[in-house]
Amino acid sequence: MSGQRRSFNEEFRRQTAKYLQEQTKSVEEIALELDIPAKTLHAWKAKYREFKNESVNQSERVRELEQLLKEKERQLNQKDRRLADVEEELAIVKKAVHIFSKPKN
Repeated sequence: MSGQRRSFNEEFRRQTAKYLQEQTKSVEEIALELDIPAKTLHAWKAKYREFKNESVNQSERVRELEQLLKEKERQLNQKDRRLADVEEELAIVKKAVHIFSKPKN
């Protein structure tokens, strides 16, 4: 930790907040990169956050992921049904084997 307290102008803070919004890195990673405490970056992000800078694709990405989740759930349900059918068939075959393997008297 440095002994001197650094000060940053308003424009630098705004640009850093914008940079935080546009990056896929975590705030902690960017804090290390810029040598600024993460707590400070979180405060700047909260103060200077501009929603117009956030990715428009966020809602689209959520919709894509929801559709993917629904598809995977559908596939899982389909596999569960097939597994139940196969288990039922196996139980029938076991009963048949048991019945037909009894010695005739």
